[in-house]
Amino acid sequence: MYFFKPHIAFLLFVTLFLSCRKDPELSVVGTTKYQYDYPENFSAYLPPINEPEDNEATEEGVELGRMLFFDKRLSEDNSQSCGSCHLPEASFSDTSQYSIGVDLIAGNRNAMPIINVGWMENGLFWDGRANSVEAQAFGPVTNPVEMHETWPDAVAKLQQDPNYPLLFQQVFGTSKIDSVLVAKAIAQFERTLISGNAPFDKFVANNFATGSSGWSQDKELLAYQGFALFMDESRGDCFHCHGDLYNPLWTDNLYHNNGLDASFSDNGLGAVTGNPSDNGKFKTPTLRNLAFTAPYMHDGRFETLDEVIQHYSFGLQNSPTIDPLMKSVSQGGVQLNFQEQTALKWFLLSLSDSSFVNNPDVQDPW
Repeated sequence: MYFFKPHIAFLLFVTLFLSCRKDPELSVVGTTKYQYDYPENFSAYLPPINEPEDNEATEEGVELGRMLFFDKRLSEDNSQSCGSCHLPEASFSDTSQYSIGVDLIAGNRNAMPIINVGWMENGLFWDGRANSVEAQAFGPVTNPVEMHETWPDAVAKLQQDPNYPLLFQQVFGTSKIDSVLVAKAIAQFERTLISGNAPFDKFVANNFATGSSGWSQDKELLAYQGFALFMDESRGDCFHCHGDLYNPLWTDNLYHNNGLDASFSDNGLGAVTGNPSDNGKFKTPTLRNLAFTAPYMHDGRFETLDEVIQHYSFGLQNSPTIDPLMKSVSQGGVQLNFQEQTALKWFLLSLSDSSFVNNPDVQDPW
């Protein structure tokens, strides 16, 4: 049985009705255009999500995508779904260092959080190999270290379900399921994973008024001090890659070698472009929801934010492709002292949106 939310009560009715009658000609109604709920600061500084003309989100399409995102039948042995490595409680990232597929083979990267991706389609995954949310959703099913299924077999399992053909008919106008439509539905759901209601967002919206974030005043002060360090080019110097008040995504959406290694076992962007000057470069991750997305970096090498801050303070490694923004690499880092590191950590934590990870509309419906 499916557990739907109120706004799709009609689909529950149709499903129950279908199970009680023999008539395969049961008609379906049209769809309702999905209305994105943009946070206030997103509306102020970001354009609306630019959906593909052939895959505009509908309420029914988003719900179908949510069902598919958490459906384990997309994997070879029916044991894993997209949601197995992109957990809602972890802001749709993985709590393990390396994501492990159905064959119990670990990859070499940590799963990136799937939030606010509708504004990040210049390249998805750590290495930018997907240029749309649809392309990002398409790949893991056949990846041998992830779900390791064939699309024909995955589609056949969905087609045999008594309810999916009806839902695809309603959303896409055809009951014949294929891999493209599955990816489109999942992409519709993923574009709705918008997170922008963190304590720091509330603090900024109220002109840094004390008590406006929901945090205690001492934590607010530390977070504000951390933000000042974050923006200080002579101290934290974080904003070039991770943005500022006018970039609520908190990422520049670009690729950088941030001094993790002197040599590379994973070339990152370079493996995609074939350009040696891109070796060791990975996409700047969003700073949002860091309280939920440990471990950190493309390979999950850091278990805590303290380790991340220590890296930028004292652990930078030089290499031929080191980013010019790592200006303090010759000194090993920006060398923040303990008090500065503590303040910066509280700022980073203030970007975490607990209302998003607890939102019932993004949870597993099965």
